[in-house]
Amino acid sequence: MNSSKLSPSSSPKSALTKLRRKLSPRRSEKRSLSLSPSSSRSSSASSANATISTELQSVFNYFDENGDGKISPHELQSCVRSLGGDLSTEDAEAAVSLSDMDGDGLLGFEDFQRLMESSTSEEGKKEELKHAFGMYETEPGSGFINPTSLKRMLSRLGESRSLDDCKAMIRTFDLNGDGVLSFHEFAVMMA
Repeated sequence: MNSSKLSPSSSPKSALTKLRRKLSPRRSEKRSLSLSPSSSRSSSASSANATISTELQSVFNYFDENGDGKISPHELQSCVRSLGGDLSTEDAEAAVSLSDMDGDGLLGFEDFQRLMESSTSEEGKKEELKHAFGMYETEPGSGFINPTSLKRMLSRLGESRSLDDCKAMIRTFDLNGDGVLSFHEFAVMMA
């Protein structure tokens, strides 16, 4: 895969994350992905896991156009396109090969489940990080954290620090030396 040809919106993870969102339980009914009646909400963890597994099985069956119990790169690409996404042949092949554990060039259900879970966890982590960054931002949408906003948020969290301490913390992770933290610099700090 030649990553220099990929834009962020056409990466396999990005396309699959968008696809996962489109096929979420709220929308799966609209896409005629039939879920069993047992997929109703439940407070028990085992029931929730069963529901997720049932939903993933329904999505898997939807993708498995020829019904052979495997998803080919072509089937993956076709389904992503049918849902309004864009996944090149090269990206579909890369996504399949990254999750294909038995080396047959196809995704079995377990491979597909692993692919969807990794996509979910990556997206979830990024969303949580964006939310945390927003709490520390100088002003909502400003795109940076300055020493004053850092001090304010730390105080709210019960960790009183001086302005000089906050400046020193920012300097440690301020990669471009502008005196503030961008989202990228914040992500590095939180890693």
